[in-house]
Amino acid sequence: MRTIYITLLLLFLLSVPACAGSESWQLCVSSNSRFLQYPDGKPFFWLGDTGWLLPQKLDREATKGYLSRCQQNGYNVVQVQVLNAVPSVNAYGALSNDPHNPWDFSAFTTAAASTGPASSPSGGVQGGLSYWDHMDFIVKTAEAHDIYIAMVCIWGGLVKSGALDVEGAKAYGRFLAERYQDSPNIVWVIGGDIQGDVKAEVWSALAETIKSIDTQHLMTFHPRGRYTSAHWWSKAPWIDFHMYQSGHRRYGQRMSDKTYPIPDNTEEDCWMYVDSTWKYNPVKPVIDGEPSYEDIPQGLHFPTGPRWRSHDVRRYAYWDVFAGTCGHTYGHNAIMQMARPGDAVAYSDTSKPWYEAQRDSGYVQMKYLKALMLSLPYFERVPCQDIIYRDNGKKYDRLIATRGKDYALVYNYTGRDMPVDMTLISGKRKNLWWMSCIDGSLTYIGVMSNGRHTIQPPVTSAASQSYRGSATSDAAAQLSGYEVRDGVLIIIDADKDYLSPDQPNIIRDAETKENTK
Repeated sequence: MRTIYITLLLLFLLSVPACAGSESWQLCVSSNSRFLQYPDGKPFFWLGDTGWLLPQKLDREATKGYLSRCQQNGYNVVQVQVLNAVPSVNAYGALSNDPHNPWDFSAFTTAAASTGPASSPSGGVQGGLSYWDHMDFIVKTAEAHDIYIAMVCIWGGLVKSGALDVEGAKAYGRFLAERYQDSPNIVWVIGGDIQGDVKAEVWSALAETIKSIDTQHLMTFHPRGRYTSAHWWSKAPWIDFHMYQSGHRRYGQRMSDKTYPIPDNTEEDCWMYVDSTWKYNPVKPVIDGEPSYEDIPQGLHFPTGPRWRSHDVRRYAYWDVFAGTCGHTYGHNAIMQMARPGDAVAYSDTSKPWYEAQRDSGYVQMKYLKALMLSLPYFERVPCQDIIYRDNGKKYDRLIATRGKDYALVYNYTGRDMPVDMTLISGKRKNLWWMSCIDGSLTYIGVMSNGRHTIQPPVTSAASQSYRGSATSDAAAQLSGYEVRDGVLIIIDADKDYLSPDQPNIIRDAETKENTK
C-alpha cells in the first residue's frame, strides 16, 4: 500500500509543476484548471507567434530583430520546430545530429551561447558554432525579450517515418532536458502536426524522459488538424495543458478525407474545440496551437486560391479566447517558414519576406485581444452563450460571449445586431463600449439599465455600413472590397472602473498587469 501511495504521489508531482516559489518565470496551471499563471498569482495570457523554422533559417542578427518585433507587438511565446529534419541544418550550416549516430549527443557541450560561440564540439559544427549553441542563443535572446520558446522537439512526420524510435526518444529527451531545464523560458511541445496514436510509444518515451529530469516546465502536445490532444492524452501524467489545431480549411473544404473528426461544414468553427476538449477529464487549460495563418491559401494546397486575411485571423483569435482558451497562437505564412527573398516557399507560389510580414495587419492586431483580456478580472471568466438571449447566429454571423461576475464581452464579426441579457452580471446599470478589433479603439456607447437589450454596434464608415448585418461569406466580403469591421461589445457593471468613458484605446496599463519578471 505504501508503494502504491508513493507511486501515485510521484505521478502527481510529475504531472503538475509546482505553482509556488520565487521563480517569476515559472508558469503553472490556475486553481480552476482553465488558465495559466505565474507563481505570484498573476495571469499569463499566452499570445504566441508561429516561428517554426526560426532555428533553421535565421542567423543571430535576424533572430534578435525578429524577437524584438515580437515583443513590441505583445507576443510572449514563439513556437519553434527544434528539429525539422534529422539532421537539421541551421543558417550557419551546422548540423543538429551526427548523421551516422543521430541520437548520440556526446559531442555537444551544454554551455549556452548567449553572445558568441560557446563550444567547438566535433559533431555538427561549422565555423566553431554548433547547432545547439545557436539554439541556446535563441532561447537566451527570447528571455531577454520576455518571450517563452515553445519547443516542438521534433516534427511528427519524422517520427512517423521512423527517424526516431523509443530508445532514440529517451536519448534525445535526456539531452534536451539536461540542456534546457535551467532555462526559465521553456515550454515543451510533444508531437507536431500528428495524431497521438501514431507512434504513441515514441511520444510517451520522449515526454516521460523530459519530465523525469525537468519538472519545472509545462508540457503539451501539438496534434493534427481538426484534433485536440485530449483525444489521446487526457490521462497522460506528463501533459499539463491541451492544444488543438483548428487548421486552415474553410467551411465545406473537406477535400478527400475519408474519415473526419468533426461534422461537415464546421471547419472554421474553432470555438467548438474548447468544449470537445473539456469533455475529457481531468479538465486542463487549452489553446489553439495552429489556427488559419494570415496570407496562407485556404486549405493550404491551392496556391492560386483565396488566402486567409487579417479579419479571418482576428475572428479565429476572438472566437477561440471567448470560448475559453488560455490564450491564442497567431500564424503567418511567411513568418512560420521564415521566408526570405529567393526562397522556395511552401503552400504558395510566392511569399513576402518574414520581416515584412511582421508589419501585416493581423500580426500587429493580436495585442488588442491580449490587452482586453488583461484589463478585466481574469480567472473568473467563463464562456457564456446565455448572454445572447436569442439568435446566436451561424458561421460568420455567430456571436460569441464570455463573462466574469461584473462584466461581459460579445465578439461580433459581421456588425450585426446583438440581443444581450445584461442580468447575468452584477449591477443595476451597465456601462457599454465598442472596441474595434482593428486598432483597439474604444467608443463609449453610454449607460443602460439592467435587462435585455438589442445593441447595434457603432458605424464609422460607409464600408462597414454596407457590410453590417450581412450574412455574406467572408470571400464575398473580400471580393466586394469591404474591410470587415469586427469588434467587441463590452458591458461592465457601472459601479466598476475597469475602463473609463473617456478612455480612447484598450491599450492603457493592461500590460503592466502581467508579471514583468
